[in-house]
Amino acid sequence: MIQARHWLSVLSCTLLMSAVSITGYASSAYGISLTNTLSIPGETTDLQPGNGANVNRFGFFSDIYYDRFNNVYYALGDRGPGGGVIPYQTRVQKFSVDVDQNTGAIANFKILDTILFSKDDKNFNGLNPRLLNGNAGTLGLSHDPEGFAVAPNGNFYVSDEYGPSVYEFKPDGSFVRAFTTPQNLIPIANGDPNFVDGRPTITSGRQDNRGFEGLTISPDGKKLYGLLQDPLVNEGSNDGSADGRRSRNLRLVEFDTATGQSTAQYIYQLESLAEINQRIPGTTDDFGANSQGRNIGISAITALNDKEFLVLERDNRGFGVDALNALVDDPNETPPPVGSKRVYKIDLTNATDVSGISLANTNTLPTGVNPVSKSLFLDIAAALGPDNPGDWTKIAEKMEGLAIGPQLKDGSYALLIGTDNDFSVTQEDNSITQFDICTNANGTSYSRRVIDSGCPEGQKLIPGFLYSFKVSSAELGKFVPPQKVPEPTATAGLMLLGLSGLWLKGRR
Repeated sequence: MIQARHWLSVLSCTLLMSAVSITGYASSAYGISLTNTLSIPGETTDLQPGNGANVNRFGFFSDIYYDRFNNVYYALGDRGPGGGVIPYQTRVQKFSVDVDQNTGAIANFKILDTILFSKDDKNFNGLNPRLLNGNAGTLGLSHDPEGFAVAPNGNFYVSDEYGPSVYEFKPDGSFVRAFTTPQNLIPIANGDPNFVDGRPTITSGRQDNRGFEGLTISPDGKKLYGLLQDPLVNEGSNDGSADGRRSRNLRLVEFDTATGQSTAQYIYQLESLAEINQRIPGTTDDFGANSQGRNIGISAITALNDKEFLVLERDNRGFGVDALNALVDDPNETPPPVGSKRVYKIDLTNATDVSGISLANTNTLPTGVNPVSKSLFLDIAAALGPDNPGDWTKIAEKMEGLAIGPQLKDGSYALLIGTDNDFSVTQEDNSITQFDICTNANGTSYSRRVIDSGCPEGQKLIPGFLYSFKVSSAELGKFVPPQKVPEPTATAGLMLLGLSGLWLKGRR
């Protein structure tokens, strides 16, 4: 076990990796190598005017998308600081980062545009539905964006945890439409929707704060795939009682982009707690049985082709707000070791469509129901801490963004993974007073300050991290980049004019 006072070694480690190429880590079954890391200050602001955590503090990487046609990136910052209890206009950030074409090393992070989401000239807001609308059952403009993709025509697809929902927006952030959420995913309490409360108030549907954490688009743009962070609240069992926290079985939902309707649901199985606990020395820090479908979950998904995907799966341990907040209260505490930060490759080919199948009150799949196939692609914890993959000081808690970046000169690709720092704000329940988490440069002191009151001299907010891994084309396998809507050609334009002339002639 490590001493708590050494947690900030992650900062010096990542700053070093920003300047040096790291190639020797055995980070996956395929030999994928970590190239370098950018540490981005928690004080970074976006391009919205004003000053304040819930106004323009950069929210980092709840998801990342690479637009390879324009060589720009998009980053979501979820519902804002405060866990849905203070107002925040939800948004996506367009940014650029230089990628070395020989090594895949990243540098020069720059925000290009801040795009607010809106509907009928009103902004979507991170406030939970009870606070925003006065009713837990009215979703309205409450918005917790977690997954992002760009359509072939340039529109944005954004998944949300509150609903769970999938929305389409124009490139300026204005609302186009909502996709139809399958009924079995909607959180229900006493027969009515409840988008705020958790168990035992809600008895079916997605767990609280466990909606569509990941979203990706098929290469041809015809399908969207939304992946719940954890199992449904009623799809799991504890001695015969429904308890999704004890299940491994979460749902991957396929949508038709033309109709906005769901066309299939598949089961993605989380890594078992037995396997995760086996990696943790001793038994003191093992995860309990009710952590399976709650403290272990997915954070992102990105398509490789029509059937194969990369999925980012993680636990809730590591360098982040919760651990540091606990250290403020007790500096002698040693946060538990990291158990899982991994990327898996999955395949839908032989998976069973479970749209009409309930897994209520069971942790076991019915006979004949096949989950998606799954294999280890990248062990992030092993890459960041090869000598001790459980060292929480070296590994960010919330690895949430995943994108296949540009192709390099040797045919390999840069794979980018980004972290969510929760705006460096504690998620205090049932309170509108939130607190910034600050620390000094060598990690020997910590503080919790009222939000926006400023860190003490010599202390700063928690940074965000952007990691670049070099992945060969062979390792990605049958990767098919997204397709773009073809531009009208001059010939096509002349043909249309000719047809119009014939139609008009016939009308005379």
